Amino acid sequence: MVEEISNRDRLNWRLPLYSGVGATVVLLLLFLHSADASWLHILVIGPIFCLSCLILLLIAAIRKRPLRCLSILLTLIAFLVVSWALLANENALRPALRWMLSSQRYKSELLAQPASANGELKHLQWDDWGWGPIGPTIVYLVFDPSDSLSIAANSGRAGQFGGMPCEVSRVQRLESHWYAVTFYTEESWGGHNHLNCSGSAG
Repeated sequence: MVEEISNRDRLNWRLPLYSGVGATVVLLLLFLHSADASWLHILVIGPIFCLSCLILLLIAAIRKRPLRCLSILLTLIAFLVVSWALLANENALRPALRWMLSSQRYKSELLAQPASANGELKHLQWDDWGWGPIGPTIVYLVFDPSDSLSIAANSGRAGQFGGMPCEVSRVQRLESHWYAVTFYTEESWGGHNHLNCSGSAG
């Protein structure tokens, strides 16, 4: 009888491991899908998972299985910690992951562009997010053969830098000569902007 109870109430270390791995896989896939997709994890997947864990925790507590309660609690903690860590670093992880998987295609497309007559750096749209009354925030992939943007990338400061038409909020280095440049919300390269961006085509 004691052995049967022991088998039913035991600490299961696999549950927290599966929870952490599952949260990692789901979030990385969402990062790849779109910049807005992480909200699906925050608003739908996360709450459903947490509610399920709390229900199972309540059932285990009613049945007086403390080790199972601990397993479920550790599972919930692992999910929340991994989710928080990945979401907090999404701005660094998402570009790095996308660049690792699709850089060759973007490089070929961008290098095929003719040189700009006004001295602007070669660029193409790399990412975007935002909807509704808040306009899109656009990120451009920029080829900078002289690596003049490296200082901006290292400083992490906003500003207007050579080869770009206006002030930008962030420059991130992907690899030598290649940068992800984030424009302010509702600003675009070559569009009619509120800031001092030029209206030339780009």
